Amino acid sequence: MDIVILLIIALITGSIGAHLAGASRLGCLGSIFVGLIGSYVGSYIAAKLHLPVIFAVHVGGHAFPVIWSIVGAIVCVAVIHLIGGRRNG
Repeated sequence: MDIVILLIIALITGSIGAHLAGASRLGCLGSIFVGLIGSYVGSYIAAKLHLPVIFAVHVGGHAFPVIWSIVGAIVCVAVIHLIGGRRNG
């Protein structure tokens, strides 16, 4: 059950991050992927800059950094747009 909750949180944070970065058509799997990768990227950036965890959801003994996941999702979508080009339509 914990993995389902984490995937739902990743879906929400990935979707928010993607929309803030300008990607509106990722779909559910794309949003989950961006949310999970964004969690790692955002946590890495926060750790390197010595920033505190602002808001984290604890599921199954693990913390999921919501704010840093959204920031990381924005960075991931920006990198995807730079590599693959922005596609509208």
